[in-house]
Amino acid sequence: MLGIALLGATVLVTATVLLAVGAFAALQGAQNAADAAALAAADTLSGRSSGYPCANAERAATLDGASVTACSTDGEIAAVAVERRWAQFRLTARARAGPPGSR
Repeated sequence: MLGIALLGATVLVTATVLLAVGAFAALQGAQNAADAAALAAADTLSGRSSGYPCANAERAATLDGASVTACSTDGEIAAVAVERRWAQFRLTARARAGPPGSR
């Protein structure tokens, strides 16, 4: 009886840890998508890439499995917010990018 209880507890703890690790990985993926999208928009603003900043941000976010929910530019600085779904949850992340030394 004790062995069955220990086995059950081990399975429960393992499942909980795997769920937490999966959520952390998905959240990091959303942040990576936001970073890539902001960099794509900033590259467009600086003239390194052609096109429209927010359109390029959307393309970059899509490649990471996310979608842009907000995109704004101020001079050469781009700010982007993205959303990514994981299980039944919506994970959001924000990022800003611009030339070195910009705030």
